[in-house]
Amino acid sequence: MGRTSDARERILAAATDLFSRRSYGSIGVAEICAQAGTPKGSFYHFFESKQALALEIIDLQWNSQRGRWQRILDGDGPLVHRLKDLFAFTVEMQTASLNDAGVVSGCLFGNLSLELSTGDDPMRQKLRAIFDEQVELIRRSIEAAQALGELTTIDAPGAAKSIVAQIEGTVLFAKLFNDPGQLDQLWANSLRLLQVADS
Repeated sequence: MGRTSDARERILAAATDLFSRRSYGSIGVAEICAQAGTPKGSFYHFFESKQALALEIIDLQWNSQRGRWQRILDGDGPLVHRLKDLFAFTVEMQTASLNDAGVVSGCLFGNLSLELSTGDDPMRQKLRAIFDEQVELIRRSIEAAQALGELTTIDAPGAAKSIVAQIEGTVLFAKLFNDPGQLDQLWANSLRLLQVADS
């Protein structure tokens, strides 16, 4: 029986690392293959283009993160505790990036959104769909908490969008200053959006 190649997985891993640390436009197929230790022909055997590879990476990253978001937001206890866990997860990811690579990488989705906001429609559309889903997950949780009397009557869709925007904006500052400590105010600011006190 022939040996199973792991070239595809190595290309995905190399590109994920590069896209997390550098601008998408500055990275070429040759560099991805060099980091993966695979010939260029292998790349085109598995992926039609760099864009096709990036779209798959976006899907893989969100599929992994979505599971964590859902487990946190669908968990037990008051919404305020579950949201606090969600923000702790955000800090955890940025701290891990600093410990592993020496830099705060920020959010892959946010990084790509900033770079591709005026072009590359397939990637922009996929990124918009991810942020829409994040907002929807939080909106449903807010409305469920309102139904239970945990939260006052606030604009749930607006609050959910503001919370996602605040997460992304604060992660951007953490990346800019290479300091996960920039995330420290995230929780208190979100409590103000929800008009609740910490507990």
